Amino acid sequence: MISSLTEPSTQTLGSAGPTPCPVNLTRLEGLDLSARYHSDRWGGDFFDAVAVDFRVVFLLTDIAGTRSEAHGIAAEMQVAFRQRARDLFSGADANESVAVATLAHDVNRSLIEAANGVRFAPTFLGCFNLTLGILTYCNAGRVLAVFRDAQSVQVLERGGVPLGLFTHVTYEPAVLAFEPKDKLLLVTKGVTESRRGAVEFGSQRIERLLKQSNGESASTLCDTVLREAYDYGNHPWSRVYDLLHSRRQRSHEDLTAVALVRG
Repeated sequence: MISSLTEPSTQTLGSAGPTPCPVNLTRLEGLDLSARYHSDRWGGDFFDAVAVDFRVVFLLTDIAGTRSEAHGIAAEMQVAFRQRARDLFSGADANESVAVATLAHDVNRSLIEAANGVRFAPTFLGCFNLTLGILTYCNAGRVLAVFRDAQSVQVLERGGVPLGLFTHVTYEPAVLAFEPKDKLLLVTKGVTESRRGAVEFGSQRIERLLKQSNGESASTLCDTVLREAYDYGNHPWSRVYDLLHSRRQRSHEDLTAVALVRG
């Protein structure tokens, strides 16, 4: 089962604590944005987004630890993310590169404070300008980001230290221009590391799926990659391989995807 991240989770948590608010974006003029997860959720994948005037500010993070551990941290981090996003990006004259770098710094500090210490959290944080079709972003860690335009498919560089490790780390944002129909697909490591036997799903399969997508909506693109990764990792051969290699334990990871398609 694949579900939208804009819906609140119905999974029972092992401990009481704050719960992240669901994402509630109205239809965006010029941008198709979707975030989806597979219902088998074990870890700390977390997506959030907020519209500020003609901009959409969003993040996708993978907080280390079990879901019950990471859920409360994500809820506290979300409060800081939403408040600071509204502060930094309000007004037509906001400098988006400076604002993204500042937001990454502030969200990083809020994550460490919520976790009461170090908590490894690869994170993609971006601001999409709906008027100009420009994405300003930081890709801090192991979030795979694949971009497709009319000419090619390319993996965006992963720059910067993952969030949750150092309180004073700084980030240098990058800028990416979208033409109509250009697409960006983000996936957490549970997708790329889904494996059949000893072979991982990997980034090349994701690049190929994006290259073959024509006219697909953001939600369809997310659903396709999650279904492919899940089916790949749950092929009968995978279970046979694990039985034959009993000392090799299969880890449980969230499967999460976010897609942006410019209208």
